[in-house]
Amino acid sequence: MEAVKPWILLFSILLLFSHIFILTTLAEGVTPQEAKLLRDEVRGMFYHAFDGYMENAFPLDELRPLTCEGEDTLGGYALTLIDSLDTLALLGDRERFATSVEWIGKNLRFDINKTVSVFETTIRILGGLLSGHLIASDYATGMKIPSYDNQLLHLCEDLARRLLPAFDTPTGIPFGSVNLLHGVDEHESKAKPLSNEMEIAILSHYWINAYFCFLFVLTPSHIITSTAGGGTLTLEFGVLSRLTNDPIFEQVTKNAVHGLWARRSKLNLVGAHINVFTGEWTQKDAGIGTSIDSFYEYLLKAYLLFGDEEYLFIFQEAYGAAMYYLYNDPWYVEVNMDSAAIVWPLFNSLQAFWPGLQVLAGDIDPAIRTHTAFFSVWKRYGFTPEGFNLATLSVQHGQKSYPLRPELMESTYWLYKATRNPRYLDAGRDMVTSLQYGARCPCGYCHISDVEFHKQEDHMESFFLAETVKYLWLLFDLAAGSDNLVENGPYKYIFSTEGHLLPATPQISLIREHCSYFGAYCNNDDSRQDSRTLDLSTDHQENKSQLYRGWDPSSSPSDNTLREPTSISGSMKGLCPGLTHGQKFGISYLASTDKKTYEGESTSQKEATVVPTQSAVIVSNPDAESTGQREVTVVQSHSLVVVSNPEVEFSQPDDKNDHDKDQGLIEEELESDPSQDIDEGA
Repeated sequence: MEAVKPWILLFSILLLFSHIFILTTLAEGVTPQEAKLLRDEVRGMFYHAFDGYMENAFPLDELRPLTCEGEDTLGGYALTLIDSLDTLALLGDRERFATSVEWIGKNLRFDINKTVSVFETTIRILGGLLSGHLIASDYATGMKIPSYDNQLLHLCEDLARRLLPAFDTPTGIPFGSVNLLHGVDEHESKAKPLSNEMEIAILSHYWINAYFCFLFVLTPSHIITSTAGGGTLTLEFGVLSRLTNDPIFEQVTKNAVHGLWARRSKLNLVGAHINVFTGEWTQKDAGIGTSIDSFYEYLLKAYLLFGDEEYLFIFQEAYGAAMYYLYNDPWYVEVNMDSAAIVWPLFNSLQAFWPGLQVLAGDIDPAIRTHTAFFSVWKRYGFTPEGFNLATLSVQHGQKSYPLRPELMESTYWLYKATRNPRYLDAGRDMVTSLQYGARCPCGYCHISDVEFHKQEDHMESFFLAETVKYLWLLFDLAAGSDNLVENGPYKYIFSTEGHLLPATPQISLIREHCSYFGAYCNNDDSRQDSRTLDLSTDHQENKSQLYRGWDPSSSPSDNTLREPTSISGSMKGLCPGLTHGQKFGISYLASTDKKTYEGESTSQKEATVVPTQSAVIVSNPDAESTGQREVTVVQSHSLVVVSNPEVEFSQPDDKNDHDKDQGLIEEELESDPSQDIDEGA
């Protein structure tokens, strides 16, 4: 890592002075009144794009906003409308939400001969339909549709069953694509032999490219999947299992996570692409961006939504390794998963979700510094390019575009929610300005094909409506005095990687609690049971867990699989038998893996503790003296965040990263600007 220091130091200095200059040229921070105006402006941005789609592209998948035409890009089933459902509900648009749900219920079908991406179909279509169903079917959301009769849920189940054949692999990691009518073609799953011409080429002067010939000729592309593609399905499939009382959906996606994590390196890093048949990594670049990003995201969010502590355990291990090997404060690099040798000193735009994830994990300080660095790239170009080279301090060749990605907006929202620091409102205002003046076009918002020249491209991804404007609207609504489903609704919400709202209802988050806490009612005969408001007014201690009133996803026992309902009829009260720690944490499958202990890391087990604050915070305590199994104490309040302290867990050599020097620059920058101080009372 020593070679990284000079350019990291140089760019940190440039970042410091450029940010000071920006601060001196900005007007006063965003006032509550201006926040309301910006919120209304973002609302107008949504409807400019949504109306443009409905008038010019619907029912095709996506809009071409320059020519005001439509195009099918995923499956030909009104992708943008489905992706926009919960944004319509969030904005309080009852009429259009109800009309959209009704049209989808009557017209959408998945018995079509289309080969689709398992990942994209899951996060956009399945996630959008699930979120729409959960809003439309529940009076507590304020958006209940009286005539709605679970049509979207039936579509979800039908779609998910059509995706299930993709998981039929030796590793459990799914194919990247599947045909909705025919499943996976058995002939396509077999490797194609080399042609005579290719054999000659390899044996002659093209032998250098033999490895790439193997990848792209011997190995059909669809049996190579990305880590994100195989590990970012747990939320949508898990919610569906809870709503249908069918464990198969959750089981296959959890097996996929097992398949990926079991093949991690001895450094606890995962690569970017893997062969779903052999389990061999075909690309060993480890990072937090392209092809891997949401794998980390869904580990934490699956725990937050479902209370399955196995996901928390894996997240803590994966997050600690990422912070140790990938973090060059305040940037992140890509390294070889086996040796940790740097392969790419590159910021790519998908990394921008990471500070938001760190907020959910309670690791605020590095999130602030990294967001400052990432936003400096936005300020430099008006958008974030797909790739920014940290060695040359320029846009990476071939990665000059900005396809309206939401990740930086997402992190800005979460950091403002956590700190209430007005600097994030200023950042949001700059993003709105860039989109309005650089990306707005006749019927919507255009891709930017070159961030240096702001050249527009005739395409608008559906996630612009599902995520980009959603996070901006939530940011300014929070500053103006929030009055929306997420902030003031009856449930706490987890955002999927596509920005879809998944509520922590009892039916979803407590489906496996049965009788694990005092006063719980269990109705095991009704597979479509309604969500109940659970009375947790009596504190009860069981299995070394202290349970309090409020949402407590960690209160449910966490088996490796979702078990079939018991045969007990009716409703009952009682206490479940205790689980062993091995069962509780679901880590027995790791026994065959040769785990490497980090240099300087204590061999004692970590103790996870949840402490009471305004939010329930899970703090990883690496200083625990006990060498026994981990122990969890839960104190519940309003929300749940997880803290891991990699600087303590992983004793880093002095020459690993010059953190003190880089952090000193950031701290000096923050000290020079009092407006950037965190509001400790938030």
